[in-house]
Amino acid sequence: MISEQVRAACSAEPFQPFIMHLADGRNIPVLHREFMANSPSGRTAVIYQPDDSFNIVDLLVVTDLEFKAPPSGNGKRGRKPGRG
Repeated sequence: MISEQVRAACSAEPFQPFIMHLADGRNIPVLHREFMANSPSGRTAVIYQPDDSFNIVDLLVVTDLEFKAPPSGNGKRGRKPGRG
């Protein structure tokens, strides 16, 4: 089930970065769909990081996927109290 969710997350439009939580307590960020490669069987994935490090993950040990809320992007900042 999780492997299907991982594939869906990687092919989502627009792509939204997410964090894979593993059964051993590790957390692996997936920053872009191009940073992840799935094996033909779909059971294993290689996740690369910007520094060229990588993890080889058995998708059967992924416990959940975490998606952070995207920034609002409106470019406005609140005023500090007391300033006019």
